[in-house]
Amino acid sequence: MKNAIFRVLSGFIDRVLRFRVMVVLVIAAITLVMGYLAAHIEIKTVFTDLLPKSHPYIAVNNKFKQTFGGSNMVSIMLEVEQGDVFNMTVLGKLRQITQELQKVEGVDTYQITSLASKKMKEVRASTEGVESRSLMWPNLPKNNAEIQLLKESVLNNSLVYGPYVSMDMKAALITADFVDGAVNYSKAYEQIAEITERAKGDGVMVRMVGEPILYGLVNHYLTETMYIFFITVGSLVLLLLLITRTWHGTLLPLLTGFVSAVWALGAAKLMGFHLDPLVIVVAFLITAQAISNSVQLVSRFDDEIMAQKMTALEAAKSSILNLFKPGMLAIVADAGCVLVVALTPIPMLEKISLIGTVWILSIIVSALILTPVMLSWCSSSIKYIHPINVMGLLRGVLGFCAGIVTSRWRYTVIAGACIAFVASGFYALNLKVGDANPGSPILWPDSTYNKDAKAINQKFQGSDRMFVVVHGKEEGALKEPSVLQGMESFQKYMEAQPEIGGSLSMADVLPQVKRVIREGNVRYQELGNSANENGELVFMFVSGSDPGDMDRFMDPQALNGAVTLFFRDHQGETIRTAVSRINDYVANHPMEGAEFQLAGGLVGVLAAVNEVILAGQIEAIAFALLVLMVCCMITYRSTVAGIFFMLPVLLSNTLTFSYMAWKGIGMNINTLPVVALGIGLGVDYTFYIVDGIREELHHHSNLEQAIRKSLMSAGKGVLITAITLVTSVIIWSFSSLKLQADMGLLIALWLFISASSALFIMPVMVYVFKPKFITGRIFESSNEAVSMGGKREEVLI
Repeated sequence: MKNAIFRVLSGFIDRVLRFRVMVVLVIAAITLVMGYLAAHIEIKTVFTDLLPKSHPYIAVNNKFKQTFGGSNMVSIMLEVEQGDVFNMTVLGKLRQITQELQKVEGVDTYQITSLASKKMKEVRASTEGVESRSLMWPNLPKNNAEIQLLKESVLNNSLVYGPYVSMDMKAALITADFVDGAVNYSKAYEQIAEITERAKGDGVMVRMVGEPILYGLVNHYLTETMYIFFITVGSLVLLLLLITRTWHGTLLPLLTGFVSAVWALGAAKLMGFHLDPLVIVVAFLITAQAISNSVQLVSRFDDEIMAQKMTALEAAKSSILNLFKPGMLAIVADAGCVLVVALTPIPMLEKISLIGTVWILSIIVSALILTPVMLSWCSSSIKYIHPINVMGLLRGVLGFCAGIVTSRWRYTVIAGACIAFVASGFYALNLKVGDANPGSPILWPDSTYNKDAKAINQKFQGSDRMFVVVHGKEEGALKEPSVLQGMESFQKYMEAQPEIGGSLSMADVLPQVKRVIREGNVRYQELGNSANENGELVFMFVSGSDPGDMDRFMDPQALNGAVTLFFRDHQGETIRTAVSRINDYVANHPMEGAEFQLAGGLVGVLAAVNEVILAGQIEAIAFALLVLMVCCMITYRSTVAGIFFMLPVLLSNTLTFSYMAWKGIGMNINTLPVVALGIGLGVDYTFYIVDGIREELHHHSNLEQAIRKSLMSAGKGVLITAITLVTSVIIWSFSSLKLQADMGLLIALWLFISASSALFIMPVMVYVFKPKFITGRIFESSNEAVSMGGKREEVLI
């Protein structure tokens, strides 16, 4: 079986090298076509791609978002340093922004609310009857007397005082929602930023938050992101040039990464996908895998040239024959680990999974085929292009590794790894699903956006919203006193959670109306005693209103209403606590004529995302480990192999998860792909080390010598890759996007742990436990020998 596989592989490589010109031309032609497609791929964020496909919260949000408010709401706050907002300057700016927001592309003009909007009303009673009129529309107050009257009206209206005018009266709020599918985050951010910029000055500060602002900022930093990406690539070139001292050692790994990237992005365009700016770091991680495989081949090629008198063609063939199995195993394992991310039913993760899988599989062509072909044209003697030689230092490091592994210190390495695994495993339990800190984790805490969010949350009830639908069993159910009292009780229960700054529903509106018609007597600020009375109060409130003014409270049939909860942050723990409290209340306080349905708004959809991520995280990690185990079992035909290679992966995961918990990096939609890919990455290097040991053991039976030789050969490729990639990826820490900086450091940590596992832990495990799939006599060398250049050479397949 092995002889047949070897003969097929050897014959395939012979044909590839014989027709190498044709191979290069075909790859170049495909790359040109894919490059054209890749150049036209869109780089943007689509919010609907971040939401689970099927989840009850998403269904509720989609059904009612156009009435009760969706997840793309923008909040704009005008704040004064001295006095209060009741002056002509501030009121004029408030009206100006309210009116100009109607011209923003994609905005829902019926969902713009502020003190200056038409739907912000008060109910007044007089001898002539009950009147519902706008507080400050269409005209501004004309004099101080009218300003004072407006101020008194606001102070007597709990629907305005608190939600839209701060309790200290130093700030006013404007909210605007967007039509899902029609919002372009870049344009929305630019247009709103231009509007708010004009309103600044005269002692007025303007702050703005919301998903369109946030993702607009991400797109705003896209140019910077591309600069960092190219600086990272440039640093890779310099480091490879410094270490390898050869053009082929520098350019071929980069060529491999470039070809794989072009093919993947071209395939993404063919599949109709776009590229999210937040996952560019993930792209770099996959490119690192391509570079790693190519570096191993180049390193082995150089060793073959220096150790034996071979032509470049013979050395190229020998290199790929010896490294094909560990390279292919690494690629297949990585592709499988990324593919399982698609099990999480979130469109963006599914797209990342498919693009990533294609990207990784393309490494088979770019590294395992193109690199040896290009090496076959290199010189048969190594020509260095600069005098700086760091190989002595690298050999010293590798010699140190070999000394530790083969000495009594090996038991210390095993003990240390066990302690690190247990300690990091327990600490990793602190890892949070969802956002781990207030504000947006995408941006730095001291960013303008997060400062604005903090300021708005201090002045108002909360900038993040969740609506819970109260669904009546029949029309008019929401006018029933029992239902309204249930809503009121629910609001009081939820407001006991510190992170919820307030709530709003029809149960807040009707008492205000009843108090007004009772000449402002606060004793009558209560709900009606019957459905008919509540119906009359509703009629009084909406009389003279425009269609849709009542939509944010309930529909015209009084069948569906909303309780809107205002959150001061959307941390994962805050959302889970709120959802748990809602479920507890619903379970213990059933209503006869209606039921509660979760949940919409930004916090509602984030609750759905977090629940899917929590389940998806466990599934993705479990299936990725299973894929890894199966790949190893099939490749080495040993059950022990699957378990053996899983041990360093588990250590890499627990250490990385504990780092995420320590740094406050939550497990969310942006970090999950890195985690799944990291499982494959955590074992790639060990494949080369182990295969190098097995290859040496076919020449002799000295395990210690085999480990040393493997570390000095395959270990060199591991060390070069780790040094260049870890050093380069740290550049991402300078990004204006905290998420990219965090992911850059996370990838650097993962690469470092993986390299350390390959250079220390795995060789120690081989030396101590001597697994048979590595040390056993697995084939007769005479049957596997090949004649290359008149010399007899054994190759392990």
